[in-house]
Amino acid sequence: MTVRIRKAVFPVAGLGTRFLPATKAMPKEMLTVVDKPLIQYAVEEAQAAGIEHFIFVTGHNKTTIEDHFDANTILESILDRDGKDELLRAVRECTLDSGKISYTRQSEPKGLGHAVWCARDLIGDEPFAVLLPDDIFLCKTPCLKQMVDAYPSVGGNVVAVQEIPVEHSWRYGILKIKNDSGKLIRAKGIVEKPAPDKAPSRIAVSGRYILSPEVLKELDKTERGAKNEIQLTDAIAATIGKVPLTGLRYEGRRFDCGTKIGFLTANIEFALHRPDLAGELKKELKRLQSEL
Repeated sequence: MTVRIRKAVFPVAGLGTRFLPATKAMPKEMLTVVDKPLIQYAVEEAQAAGIEHFIFVTGHNKTTIEDHFDANTILESILDRDGKDELLRAVRECTLDSGKISYTRQSEPKGLGHAVWCARDLIGDEPFAVLLPDDIFLCKTPCLKQMVDAYPSVGGNVVAVQEIPVEHSWRYGILKIKNDSGKLIRAKGIVEKPAPDKAPSRIAVSGRYILSPEVLKELDKTERGAKNEIQLTDAIAATIGKVPLTGLRYEGRRFDCGTKIGFLTANIEFALHRPDLAGELKKELKRLQSEL
């Protein structure tokens, strides 16, 4: 019997220094792409994949995230009174039901692996998803849903992957390939942010994971890796041989909203997929291009 993926972890404790001063008093995860914050895109993707329990690993100055997913009865009553039904629906859709959402703190910035480890008691002894809110996806079928659909046939650890230019390898976890069948890649190893001349392939992890409880056992050892941080990649690598590691080539496009160019590009691309915005935006883009 295949175990369902019921829980998802959202590491949101980072300081967002790349976007200062905007993130001085606001979590970077609350930066908006068009009219929704980054964290909401990740949560909606998890909901579409059947996630039932949403676990946020937070830090200092992150209470805005908690408020965003809580009910706001005063705002709702005003919108209802004024007949703003579409806005009321949008506000209610981003409210998570009581009992489905949990928060835990990462008191020190010790790396992504440490952030996931902080959620261990909430995860328990079952496979779980991890979604990095900096990465958002434009896909016909949401990226995590593609992974959940593939999971019963592969089990173990599953990561979303894309092919990158080798000179960008230092930004990603890179797979050592054992077998490549096209959509699915069986890995014999994974390396965190290798230099281009040390990269074992061009297949890079793209901010979405389904992980076995074995990964948490490795994180319990609190061993530090690259940048003197506790790396999730290292814990995944240590489980190879105990559980399989599979890379899924997802169908769709990823935007790295942890960078300013990725964030700006995401705003344009997502707006172009909105019927209420695409027409006017295309006119503005043509005007701007003609003036360059």
